[in-house]
Amino acid sequence: MFFIFYAEISAQENQYEQMKRELNENSLPLVNMIVDVSLLNNSKFVSGEIEISDWFRRTDPNADVVRFFCKYRIRGGTASGFDKKSFAVKLYNENEDELDANIFGIREDNSWILDAMAIDRIRMRNRICFDVWNEMSQTPYETKYENRNGTKGVFVEVFINGNYNGLYCMTDKIDRKLLGLKKTKINEDGSVAVKGIMYKGINWKKGYNLLSYEERDTNMKTWNSWELQYPDDYPSIDTWQPLMDLIDFCSDSTSDDIFVKEYQNFFYTENLVDYAVFTMAMNVGDNGYKNTFLSVVDITKGHRYMLSPWDMDMSLGGNYDGDYNENVSHVDRYDKKAPFNRLNVRNIDGFKDFEVSKWIKYHNTLFSPQSISNRMDNYAKSFTSSGAWEREYTKWNGNPVPLKHDIADELAYVKEWYVKNHDSLCAQFGTDKLDIIDNSNNEVVKVNNEGAVYDLAGCRLNTPFKKGIYLINGKKVVVR
Repeated sequence: MFFIFYAEISAQENQYEQMKRELNENSLPLVNMIVDVSLLNNSKFVSGEIEISDWFRRTDPNADVVRFFCKYRIRGGTASGFDKKSFAVKLYNENEDELDANIFGIREDNSWILDAMAIDRIRMRNRICFDVWNEMSQTPYETKYENRNGTKGVFVEVFINGNYNGLYCMTDKIDRKLLGLKKTKINEDGSVAVKGIMYKGINWKKGYNLLSYEERDTNMKTWNSWELQYPDDYPSIDTWQPLMDLIDFCSDSTSDDIFVKEYQNFFYTENLVDYAVFTMAMNVGDNGYKNTFLSVVDITKGHRYMLSPWDMDMSLGGNYDGDYNENVSHVDRYDKKAPFNRLNVRNIDGFKDFEVSKWIKYHNTLFSPQSISNRMDNYAKSFTSSGAWEREYTKWNGNPVPLKHDIADELAYVKEWYVKNHDSLCAQFGTDKLDIIDNSNNEVVKVNNEGAVYDLAGCRLNTPFKKGIYLINGKKVVVR
């Protein structure tokens, strides 16, 4: 029996070694996790090693195979119950000190994610969403990482101790370093001076909509519907008070007059618009504010929060359980969540007009059906030419969701759904009924001898803003 067991293990281990020897320009990078599988769990990190084989040598230009000491933890809540699991990876040196490495040229960091995408029938929804988000929206302040407000990732094939485990996406994280949040300072007396703050929405219970909360223990890492992401080592009233202040401001206890005067001290308007329009375009269903990060660069110098989306497998016509979700987006989807419940519903400072202008800016470019289709096709081509999709289908079809042997068959549904969603949003935003004037030089828009231009409230204007929606000769016109 020992001989049979050893022979089986050797054959499985040889699968990684064989594919590593056959690496070529069509191959996806190979990632071999070396770890005691029996110790893996979703609460504590387990020591191991990671070996990455990449034909293009993006991690080390002098070697197509790199190896690091690391620690692993199973990621996810519901997802941790699937056979195909996602993993958190932390890199260390031989002295067990944290080690930053520029994996695939993404950025220098020690913390990485191996995303299993187990409920996604096309294994690319989350990646496509982040790719689009990164092109559309950036941090409203300078960072060391291209002002990026989302992850970057590379599709890989993962092995565990040489055994094939499937198609994954290896990504960086949305964390303090990426967003440029200021580090917590430990004072000489041992007290903590909180600076950068980051929370993550984790459920739909009290507090998720930023309108109210229940009194809860603030010495916990979770509070109402939120989890403390940074500084996660110091849950206290000091780390949770900023979120309480935000909710108090957004609540009904704040008058409309005060809200209008002060909301830009709490939010970046364009970031809010980007978040709303982007999640409508992709119909990201498990967000707003669940699976969303709220962050402040330095709470001692201001409390303006930035939104960063997360975990977007439930998008592009897909449901939370991997089934089909043929529903389309609606432009009022956030009208019961702060601050959209005032900004959008009442069109404060032309917020709703700003959303329309943003949709108009991207609906024929970044959000166009052809653009999204091309992204899907490019990833699908790499899946099939590398043989990764065939191996993924053989390994995971029906566990936990059915896969199509030809990924193009599954993509056909997504593409058809996206056209319907795009057409619906065009109708809701009134794109097909609007004239568009390119006013990038910010000149006076004149349509007759008098230059009669009105805002949507019917007030006559002599010089319209650079961006906005106006009434000209009884017709809505977008100036951008």
